[in-house]
Amino acid sequence: MDVPALEIVDLRKDFGTTRVLDGIDLVVGPGQVVGYIGPNGAGKSTTIRILTGLLDGFSGTAKVDGVDVRIDPIEVKRRIGYVPENAQLYDALSMGEHLQLVARLHGLPDEVGLRRATALMDAFGLVHRMRVRIGALSKGQRQKVLLASALLHDPKVLFLDEPLSGLDVASTMLVKALIRTLADRGKTVFYSSHMMDVVERVCDRIVILSGGRVVADGSYEELAAARAGGSLESIFAELTGTGGEQVAADAIADALGMTA
Repeated sequence: MDVPALEIVDLRKDFGTTRVLDGIDLVVGPGQVVGYIGPNGAGKSTTIRILTGLLDGFSGTAKVDGVDVRIDPIEVKRRIGYVPENAQLYDALSMGEHLQLVARLHGLPDEVGLRRATALMDAFGLVHRMRVRIGALSKGQRQKVLLASALLHDPKVLFLDEPLSGLDVASTMLVKALIRTLADRGKTVFYSSHMMDVVERVCDRIVILSGGRVVADGSYEELAAARAGGSLESIFAELTGTGGEQVAADAIADALGMTA
């Protein structure tokens, strides 16, 4: 039997007196693209930070590719790629220097790191800017550096937290195609985003989180069938108690004295 790519059992995490994760259970197999979605504060980023070995002080079990995050977080980091929602890059380094540093941290020979970095940045249309300092790059270009850094060492599990932020249309289409290709080749992609239409299209499985608990888990088709159809956005609103945007929009317009 294949070792699960991700295994979470009764995962709980408190920040002070606030419980952010309240008993998460989740098993993800190799080659799955899982959309992990929920309102702000639902615990999405906290879950990812635990699974990537960046946050401790939790209870329960969290394993990545069979490795217990609590016992060996360094080994977990060797097996994963991670694109955080808000990342700090070394602005004084060039794009090429940054990718070389990442490659060396993962123990890749320089020639392998250079070949992979060049191929990745060529695919992203930035190979001609390898010597440009990161501090001079646009938000979208910085996002491409983050994606390349996460892929450089050929990880088994890829964590993506709002990976399309700042990307143009062509790059967005490339990343969506890449996610599918990675899954087809046995990689696991754990995808967190507020872009419901993208999650609906690219994910094999969707896990909806609310109040630190899993409130739904299945393919989009399964979630829709259980609620007599509807978009993922409407299903999300129903399960998490969000929505009401039109009422809020009308209230704002009324406050400004706008008339129909």
